[in-house]
Amino acid sequence: MRTLIQGGTLVNEGLTFKGSIIIEDGRILQISEGYTTPEASFDEVIDASGCFVLPGIIDDHVHFREPGLTEKADIDTESRAAAAGGVTTYFDMPNTVPQTTTIDALEAKQALAREKSHVNYAFFFGATNDNTDLFAQLDPHRVPGIKLFMGSSTGNMLVDRREALERIFSTSQLPIMAHCEDTAIINHNMAEAKQKYGDDPKVTHHPEIRSEEACYESTRLAVELAKQHGARLHVAHLTTAKELELFNSQLTIDNLQLITAEATVSHLYFCDRDYNALGTRIKCNPAIKTQRDRDALREALNDGRITVIGTDHAPHLLTQKEGGCAKAASGMPMIQFSLVTMLELVDQGVLTIERLVELMCHNPARLFEVRQRGFLCKGYQADIVLVRPNAGWTVTKDVIQSRCGWSPMENHMYLWRVERTICNGHTVYQQGRVDTSYIGQPVLFR
Repeated sequence: MRTLIQGGTLVNEGLTFKGSIIIEDGRILQISEGYTTPEASFDEVIDASGCFVLPGIIDDHVHFREPGLTEKADIDTESRAAAAGGVTTYFDMPNTVPQTTTIDALEAKQALAREKSHVNYAFFFGATNDNTDLFAQLDPHRVPGIKLFMGSSTGNMLVDRREALERIFSTSQLPIMAHCEDTAIINHNMAEAKQKYGDDPKVTHHPEIRSEEACYESTRLAVELAKQHGARLHVAHLTTAKELELFNSQLTIDNLQLITAEATVSHLYFCDRDYNALGTRIKCNPAIKTQRDRDALREALNDGRITVIGTDHAPHLLTQKEGGCAKAASGMPMIQFSLVTMLELVDQGVLTIERLVELMCHNPARLFEVRQRGFLCKGYQADIVLVRPNAGWTVTKDVIQSRCGWSPMENHMYLWRVERTICNGHTVYQQGRVDTSYIGQPVLFR
């Protein structure tokens, strides 16, 4: 199968140029500047005129809910949403039912994805207080890293014993991706809020409960442990300007950045002012905080303190989002709209499209040492997304692919549109339709 993509503007490794891509048997055979004259030997010629051609997005942080929580979502529905959003690779988190904290549970998830995932996939292994002996049994070529809940968001996976944390940071040879919130501080804040505002405080108090202090103290401890043990630490979903102070130094081992941070699309786009309009639809852990925090995160996209942009895609049914700080579930579905939302920030001057590609494609591949994905390079897997500017459209329920059937972006008008998503050389999404017959590939690392 030979495919030619021509007429588009390619964005790759800091360069933007008019060019053509030839794909053969799922891999990039050739990249050239300018226009390539079609040959009879091409099975398909894709006219990308007016489009930007990017590497497929790698989302390092999703919750696809399978197994055990499939009333909210599953690998089939959420990988459809990924394809529709230009995401060709995702790394799924372990707080499912059962938790991905045993080798059997990990292998069961991988088997599900081989049958149901419409884009490429990998699964984090979850740390607990007592499963570090299993780390040595993990295949480092198939597992992106260890997920550590230092402040358990959901799924009862809290690791809060100092000796257990020391053991995890000293044992893991894989990157440790940490959810950092101090549970004792959160519990204290919740008790005070309930005393003031009743048993279920309004969602506007969520960033007071899941506070700056709770985030900073836990992130500070994680950075301290990583430095002490020489572990590779990736802090998930940073939310505060204060936490960014911990990421000014660039420590490296074997040219790999030792301590890195992720920002999510939600924390980059929303701030606490948006609770009044969107309520619990934007309730997530850690909480969306102040405009000052949001603006600090945006600034950090351009100076190296933020290394990766993910989504923390976490669907819930709308009925589960009812209530306030205590009762409403935390998390929102964002993967289908992550790329177009960040392109909106490009239009606003928050970052350049070249930097977007670094943060959403190149850096996740570099950080987790993904094999032959994340770049438009000869010999790499042909994971490619075509996006069109100045193509206004509005998010309506009928376009939402996620099983939960809602989005915080409903009724929002975008000027960018995902035109086509190509996964391993195969068009998996085009003109509003996902090819559900296609199954993606397991991601290989290192």
